[in-house]
Amino acid sequence: MNAQQALKAIRKGDLASIYVVLGTVDYLADQLKNALLQLVPTEERTMNVGSYDMESTPVAVALDDAMSAPFFGERRLVFVNHPYFLTGENKKTKVEHDLDSLQRYFEHPEPSTILVLMAPYEKLDARKKLVKTLKKQATIVEINQVSERETQGYVQAALDAKQISIDADALQELFNRTDGQLGLVMGQLPKLMIYAAQSQRIDLAAVQALVTKSLTQNVFDLVNNVLRYQTQAAVELYHELVAAQEAPLKINAILLGQFRLLLQVKILARAGYSQGSLASTLKVHPYRVKLAMQTVRHFDQVALRAAYLGLLQTEVQMKTTQRDPELLFELFMVQFVNERRGAVTAR
Repeated sequence: MNAQQALKAIRKGDLASIYVVLGTVDYLADQLKNALLQLVPTEERTMNVGSYDMESTPVAVALDDAMSAPFFGERRLVFVNHPYFLTGENKKTKVEHDLDSLQRYFEHPEPSTILVLMAPYEKLDARKKLVKTLKKQATIVEINQVSERETQGYVQAALDAKQISIDADALQELFNRTDGQLGLVMGQLPKLMIYAAQSQRIDLAAVQALVTKSLTQNVFDLVNNVLRYQTQAAVELYHELVAAQEAPLKINAILLGQFRLLLQVKILARAGYSQGSLASTLKVHPYRVKLAMQTVRHFDQVALRAAYLGLLQTEVQMKTTQRDPELLFELFMVQFVNERRGAVTAR
């Protein structure tokens, strides 16, 4: 079940005894948590809502709460946060968990309690008995990745509620500046809606003025400068990022990651992978894959590989020498452009 389906069911009163909120999209996790909290009247929440972190609290404490009758109310709501014992992760902790009792609770949940396991992980360990039981007994809500279309749907719903429209180019720029990540997109909407309070319309100028580009988006622009041999523009943007207190090693690491992604997309797309299968295979946000596919159409694999290897060498020099990182980047640009132009001339 996805988040939209779960939210709809919860608001209709079609409830489960156990929920597993599985995934890393914080915005959707918060939406689901708030929807469940609305089931308990505000005045009852102090006594009938519990929240326990499994990295610091034994699961037995949460189970004691879950098995208690509601205090002058209809239901009890118990959140179990970070249930790492459902994953394959070997976390070192001094907390001892009574997993046999948890297994028994999963098999026979308390009818008046809604137990919610907030699991900010990509997946659970399907080999474990606890997980096998959960798959039979619980409603599992997956919130790992949100497609561009789904994100647009959340944006449109929020704007429709305020009777505000957004221009197509403004929406595209909003996605560009937030890497298409749902939480970041939704986090920018309040100030854009305040801006549009009179006109009831968000235009491109508003997004450009109010939404700051993420480091990843700035580096994406830097990637395009590199591949288009725009040495001056690339060096100027690099200097701007350093002046904004971004660490050169961090900038270089993200650059390397971008070129690695471009190479992977180039190779796998040639092998017949679709945009959706690429995102799943590479475990990358679908919007990043979309941008990568648009980019690699214009550049050959040899150029992508040359840039990647050049940046790899630059990283080694940053870590092993005392040379100025900004100078090292400038040298990389000069060498890359000269080599690529020489290769084109040789053809």
